[in-house]
Amino acid sequence: MGTGSGSDPEPSSSGWSRAPGLVVKTLFLIGGAVLLKRLTKSTTRWDHSHVVSRSLSGEKFSKEQASRDPDNYFNIRMMSCPAAEMVDGSQVLYLEQAFWRTPQKPFRQRLYMVKPCPKELKCDVEVSSYAIRDAEEYKNFCDRPKDQRPLPEEVIGDIGEHLTTIQLSCCDRGKRCLYEGSAPPGGFPNSWNGASYCTSDLTVLKNNEIHLWDRGFDDDGNQVWGPKEGPYEFKPAPSSSSINNDVFSPLNIFPQSTLDKPIKGSFILQE
Repeated sequence: MGTGSGSDPEPSSSGWSRAPGLVVKTLFLIGGAVLLKRLTKSTTRWDHSHVVSRSLSGEKFSKEQASRDPDNYFNIRMMSCPAAEMVDGSQVLYLEQAFWRTPQKPFRQRLYMVKPCPKELKCDVEVSSYAIRDAEEYKNFCDRPKDQRPLPEEVIGDIGEHLTTIQLSCCDRGKRCLYEGSAPPGGFPNSWNGASYCTSDLTVLKNNEIHLWDRGFDDDGNQVWGPKEGPYEFKPAPSSSSINNDVFSPLNIFPQSTLDKPIKGSFILQE
């Protein structure tokens, strides 16, 4: 009996010494399972739409591209921000473009609607552009305090003529972009500068850079407006000091009268 009582504590002590290790292993397995579930969780159609909306938003410039090729591209400021949300969850963005020196005078104003592609289409996100019924009221929309902007319900009421729709798909793994796509074959009706239709190509890159290529063609397929060499490349805005102090850049020495004139071959003045 004495021997039995003396041997009882030994296995009990060994069991308790192993318990913390089992607890740690169990917690590790549970944590790993939770992490794996999160990592493998499928991205929803709306997740893709929200990524595109965020990437389009903000202040961007084509300054670097204009520095490389000043004969074909200008330093354009593109500004975009959320303006409203539709009942179905579609995001409405306000977007304007202006010469960097005159941001208060945009020459292009649009409302963009971003939403998932219909399930029957082989794409992930649809980006549609619309004219604005009273564009003058929207100048510098994103630069104003929110209480000085048109209300969301007013924005929805001011969605005008449909202009283009771009169907975006996720980029293949290993590419620098997140999404890329274009307007459907045949484009959309357009009559500016002798065009009969227009096409649009959009690429969303991983660093919030946006490549946008809008072009117009006549009945014979000849390009009559838009850049011919490739899309405009809009990169997120650098610090304001670098923009304002770069007064000796070749991009900044054009007289204002020159900047106010229509620019041949550039999509940016298409209305």
